[in-house]
Amino acid sequence: MALESGVDWPWHAAGGARIVTSLILATSDLASYRLRQAGRADIVVGLRPRFVWGKMPSSADLTTLLEARSAKHVDFDTHWLDFATSRWTGSIGRDVGLVELCERCDSVELWADPQPNDQLVLAWLFDVLRPHRHIISKLSLVQTDAEIARYRGESSAKWRLPALAVTDDRLDLASRAWNAFRAPTPEPCFDLLMQDLSALPQLRAALIALLEELPGRDTGLGATELRMLDLVAEGETKPAALSSELHSERGVFDFQEAELILDGLVYCRSPVLAGFPAEIEAPDDLKARNNRHRDSRLSLTDFGQEVSDRELDFSQYNTIHRWWGGTELTNERLWRWDAESRTLVAP
Repeated sequence: MALESGVDWPWHAAGGARIVTSLILATSDLASYRLRQAGRADIVVGLRPRFVWGKMPSSADLTTLLEARSAKHVDFDTHWLDFATSRWTGSIGRDVGLVELCERCDSVELWADPQPNDQLVLAWLFDVLRPHRHIISKLSLVQTDAEIARYRGESSAKWRLPALAVTDDRLDLASRAWNAFRAPTPEPCFDLLMQDLSALPQLRAALIALLEELPGRDTGLGATELRMLDLVAEGETKPAALSSELHSERGVFDFQEAELILDGLVYCRSPVLAGFPAEIEAPDDLKARNNRHRDSRLSLTDFGQEVSDRELDFSQYNTIHRWWGGTELTNERLWRWDAESRTLVAP
């Protein structure tokens, strides 16, 4: 049973060496919120990094993120517990590093959603904890088949999901997947698909979903971008509804990332979508941005219709510069995905 929020929990032994408690590490903030509602453990903490969008954080920044709080963490959102409250961590506090928190707890469960970013967070955490055998010995993996955040706490409190032992084969596969995604080309991730990935049950589907977000061989658009055009062609014109639909259908990008993808399809040299104001608002004008995505109605341009019909290539008319894991995608160095043959196409 979880302890009451705000209660100072007893030290396991004189001198405060360790606290007798259970810990859940969740692969997203929303999942941790639901698991905390459900009372699944004494401490539930969600990990916030988003690896599926933008340039990957450096190894040094990720190491600093999980360290005990120090002068390195003067800026907000540079320590992994910046968004936690003292009610969540009790007398352990909010300044500990990940390893120290795991050391102070008697049991540690890592709850992983099946979505691609969650699987990357899972691989990252296993890679971080792998050298700490005393933590691995009390660590278990709870792999869900559905997004935890979709279920209320009273529902997830009744779940009886198996807790998988964190074996060497799982740790090895996690490290290989983590290093593959950070590589300067998508080839190592594609090569992983030829191997046995059953040690991490949701990894294969996550890797395929990620590879599908590479520019398509014929259209130059990733699967989420292309699906946005298709949904608009089918009559869905509200930006917020598009973001919600794509999150449910593909689960790769969150709502904010989906908004940025929409911006890239409208504010470019040859737009495929129309319906936003002619000029994009200033980056710090959040009200104008929210109004634009709430009130606008989108439509396909003539060019967008041809791309949606798979007749023209977006990348032949627009500048491409984005990141896919550790791969920098540009017009001159455009790794592509062939959806029909499910193969990687080199530049």
